[in-house]
Amino acid sequence: MDRALALAAAAGRAGEVPVGAVLLDPGGGLVACAANAREAENDPTAHAETRVLRAAGAALGDSHLDGCTLVVTLEPCTMCAGAIRLARLARVVFAAWEPRTGACGSVRDVLRDSRANHRVEVVAGVRAEEAEELMWRFFAGRR
Repeated sequence: MDRALALAAAAGRAGEVPVGAVLLDPGGGLVACAANAREAENDPTAHAETRVLRAAGAALGDSHLDGCTLVVTLEPCTMCAGAIRLARLARVVFAAWEPRTGACGSVRDVLRDSRANHRVEVVAGVRAEEAEELMWRFFAGRR
């Protein structure tokens, strides 16, 4: 989570919503890392989670990231949760809940839906206060 928080802080300084993500292999080794880049890439899908999944797929040479763990500073949205399921991750660890668009247990629960053929373990609240502070400072500066 240290690395994800550092990526989030850098994204915020660059004018992006401060979200950072890292992807770990089944043994805990770093595979890829990314931050939000919607503004820089002019891409509405350039969330930290989708960017890290793309980078990890390229690094591992496979679209299935079986056994891998995503560590992210904010609860993933529906788009990202769908991509996480398609990548077949084992778990998602996130810091802060997203009460408006969260799709890992707050507003909806895409990752643990019993109707799906693949469910993802969700660990929430890891260093939430730090991630919430980054978000608060970012949006306070824009109001």
